[in-house]
Amino acid sequence: MAKKKEVTHVGVRIKRARLDKKLSLDAMANETGLSKDFIKKIESGEQRPSVGTLLQLSRTLQLDSGSLLKEPDDSLEARADAYTKRTDHYAYTPLSPGAENNHLKAFRIVVEAGAGHEGVGFQHEGEEFAYVLDGEVEIQVGDHINVLKTGESLHFNSGIKHDLRNIGDHDAELIVVVYAP
Repeated sequence: MAKKKEVTHVGVRIKRARLDKKLSLDAMANETGLSKDFIKKIESGEQRPSVGTLLQLSRTLQLDSGSLLKEPDDSLEARADAYTKRTDHYAYTPLSPGAENNHLKAFRIVVEAGAGHEGVGFQHEGEEFAYVLDGEVEIQVGDHINVLKTGESLHFNSGIKHDLRNIGDHDAELIVVVYAP
């Protein structure tokens, strides 16, 4: 029986890239606005980064965010699967791979029924646009809660702390476009 290949989590790639660029945790924290403890948790695999956090880290490391998610493998199917990043109740697939120098990145996001992001809300420089393909979600921007159903959208300043939850009874699917200056 073939041994299943162990997958390297995104945190290991982030730490490897940070060390390759000789960036200290202090420098990384100053460049991203994230705490050193939060970065350590990401690098250890204890915390999974959100789309916005991944974009902040990849920009600081001058890497394509998709490359942080990709497993080295020659098969087309394996490469396609590697672009899908899964967390406990949340998955996103970059729709603009290879866009490391672009300010605009698009993602297809699936959030399991009744689930949301674990941990703290997200905050990153720029703007965000979310369009609900299917389901019902709640996007909290600051203290304001927006409820979106299939076919509805929201554009907001992503510099304001924000969070996403699926409040429906089946998986929600969204297209999210992030602009980072």
